[in-house]
Amino acid sequence: MPAEQPAVRAVDRVLDVLRGRMLDGSLAPGDHVAEAELAEVLGVSRTPVREAIGRLSAEGLLDQQPNRGARVAVWTTEQLAEIFELRLQLESYAARLAATNATEDAIVALDEMAERMAKIGLPGQGQDIAELHLLNRRFHDLLVAQAHRPALAAALATAIHAAVIRHNFEIYDDASMLRSLQHHREIVAALRARDPDWTEAVMRAHLCNARSTLLARNEPLIEPEDENR
Repeated sequence: MPAEQPAVRAVDRVLDVLRGRMLDGSLAPGDHVAEAELAEVLGVSRTPVREAIGRLSAEGLLDQQPNRGARVAVWTTEQLAEIFELRLQLESYAARLAATNATEDAIVALDEMAERMAKIGLPGQGQDIAELHLLNRRFHDLLVAQAHRPALAAALATAIHAAVIRHNFEIYDDASMLRSLQHHREIVAALRARDPDWTEAVMRAHLCNARSTLLARNEPLIEPEDENR
């Protein structure tokens, strides 16, 4: 068994790199994921790269087609609306469960992330959207984990990552951004109060704010990939 640990770490490293590149825009929707190039850059064999690509494909974040390799998934506005509907149902429930199940250490960690996001997310010259994306993903992942329902977390993983990777913050106006930042703080307050109704209600408001911002755009967020390019 110990011999398998380096391989597991290599897969996790590739996953982190691919997700990071999708978050920072280095890999945009429709972009090809070069398996050999990634393996060379990371100094790993192609085996963990293939496994990482397979996992992300299963999550719906990459699209694998025979003889064409893998590309970053292209999401239409309609598909993203469906994703938010799923999140409204499942993530609000997970937040409700977290109100009674979250550990004190987890609440402290969530509080620290919420405060950091409140500082770097404020509109202006000091705003750091790239770090905000990363912290937001960690915040939501940790909150869902505190429901202590592995099946629920697995069902939500794709929806949460897909929405985060879509870079929603980049289309927020100042008012929507400020609401989102305050929601994170209020979620922590509700968790500290161990109030399931409050926690669920704030999460629903938080997701509705994101959905409204996303769907306020009348055009598709990403045009379907041109098969001839």
